[in-house]
Amino acid sequence: MSKELTCFKAYDVRGELGLNLNGDICYRIGRAYAEVMESKTVIIGRDVRKSSPELSKCFSEGLMDNGVKVLDIGIAGTEEVYWATTHFNACGGIMITASHNPISFNGIKMVKSESRPLETNEFLMIKKTAENNTFPILKNRGKVVDIFYESKDTYVDKLFEFIDTNLLPKLNVVINGGNGALGPTFDLFEEKLQKKSKNLKFFKYQHNPDSNFPNGIPNPLIKENHQFNKNLVISKNADLGIAFDGDFDRCFFFDENGNFVPGEYIVGLLAEIFLLKEPGSKIIHDSRVIWNIKDVVENHSGYSLVSKTGHAFIKKSMRDNNAIYGGEMSAHHYFREFAYCDSGMIPWLLIIELMGRKEKKLSELVKDRQQKFPSSGEINFTIKNPVKMTEKVLKYFQDQYLYYDYFDGLSVVFEDWRFNLRISNTEPLVRLNLETKKNLDLLNHRIKKLTKILMSEQS
Repeated sequence: MSKELTCFKAYDVRGELGLNLNGDICYRIGRAYAEVMESKTVIIGRDVRKSSPELSKCFSEGLMDNGVKVLDIGIAGTEEVYWATTHFNACGGIMITASHNPISFNGIKMVKSESRPLETNEFLMIKKTAENNTFPILKNRGKVVDIFYESKDTYVDKLFEFIDTNLLPKLNVVINGGNGALGPTFDLFEEKLQKKSKNLKFFKYQHNPDSNFPNGIPNPLIKENHQFNKNLVISKNADLGIAFDGDFDRCFFFDENGNFVPGEYIVGLLAEIFLLKEPGSKIIHDSRVIWNIKDVVENHSGYSLVSKTGHAFIKKSMRDNNAIYGGEMSAHHYFREFAYCDSGMIPWLLIIELMGRKEKKLSELVKDRQQKFPSSGEINFTIKNPVKMTEKVLKYFQDQYLYYDYFDGLSVVFEDWRFNLRISNTEPLVRLNLETKKNLDLLNHRIKKLTKILMSEQS
């Protein structure tokens, strides 16, 4: 019986080096991917981790031993792999990255032609085939072609299709790359931007890729990192700050005062600018926090549709509905004209254009939305029996709510507030999101009440 590869998770491959992920495993997954997907040409890119070049090489060897032509884009963001897969009409795309995970980890993100997520059955078949580790010997071995510069060039050119550079205001912008993969790509973008508009002045920090991550693994979502980014914005008297994770498929916003802007409000702002550009468009968003987004979309003559959380669900819903944009509060933003894929570069460019269109600071754009629909942000609770506790919460409010559903976790709706509880697939955690209508006091009161309920029986 073949040994299970525990690095296969729900949507991608993630593992600890030397424990459940190494070069041999990457080689086997490469061969399995090529065999299951019947690939002829595959894009491969990697982040800046010390292990990524070796893992990328091993994966490529597996592809080539199955006769695949490998187009190597080198150090890149995950979205560069997605874009290259579609642009070069490849059969699939591979990104070697562990994003914001600890330094001892690495992983693999895989898509198929047109940058579509793998179907569950395809993913499981790749896992099974790699575990079996029985592959035919082929006479016609594939080869690797380096397309680093060509790929970056076409990707950066694509970014400019999303914005009107004539509408970009004069701003000072702090860019924190976290010593991840961002630097080379951003520099090329800045070079091309200067030929179109000189209104944006960038202050770049932790810009050069560094596999040692001297400033820690780049994860701007962690509250401990907020203060550092706030200080950067204030020290440079900047108009906003943008911080990225390691493979820069997510960006995080700090206003001119250095305050972190929660992701659910960014989704609303991005929905707004797309509807200003293309009125009547469809917007997809997740179910955790919805009132602000629905209000923005309705006020701009658009159509909002709720999807389950997760990139595969969002992307499918966007394709099924021809939606122009999809957003999650976790800072994943998806774009129809970007092969329905997520990007960390497109969102901040659009937000800056919106600031120019409305002649407002970022704090001004967000303040009104926060006052109208205050939200808690995601609060995690460690729960011994998450299912039982979720049922207990619903029972507690049974005579008070208007309605509830289990579309994506438990969503319970009242006249002037609502909450969503989602159980983690991998940990004994319950994730709470709560929102109200123009009532911050009610928000805080309900957070305390739900915290008390959820933490009961845990001592």
